[in-house]
Amino acid sequence: MAPIPLDTVDNRLKDVIQDLFEIQSSVHGYLGPETQQVLVRKVTQLSDSLAALSNTASSTSARAPPELIHQFIDDGRNPDIYTREFIEQIQLLNREMKGKCEAFASFGATLGAEMTKAMPNLGDDVARILSAGSAESAKNGTSESTGS
Repeated sequence: MAPIPLDTVDNRLKDVIQDLFEIQSSVHGYLGPETQQVLVRKVTQLSDSLAALSNTASSTSARAPPELIHQFIDDGRNPDIYTREFIEQIQLLNREMKGKCEAFASFGATLGAEMTKAMPNLGDDVARILSAGSAESAKNGTSESTGS
């Protein structure tokens, strides 16, 4: 399979961000049962966008450009230092992403609790959705607990 260009991954990320913005707008303007279907449709669309992003990203082979490494060596720097700095930077970004994921999971739990309080008849559906989200993140190897 040919590697997917990074532009495609970038477009998938933009789709996810747009879906999140639309959900934020829908939640802000939530009027009850008459807007519930719109919100459900947007959350489903977000799920589809995330699945597409995951599939696209797993097919992408991003590597450091050889020109950058050659320039690094020509400047008299050690490629091992470049590798170490690169790994440190990625670790920092991973920690930030983990924090964002945990914050999003916490937001989901809080949103679910508030939705259950506001609309008790949806309590079972909210619990089912939250447990499905927990199962999906466990399947993908991520943790939704904030104690990790």
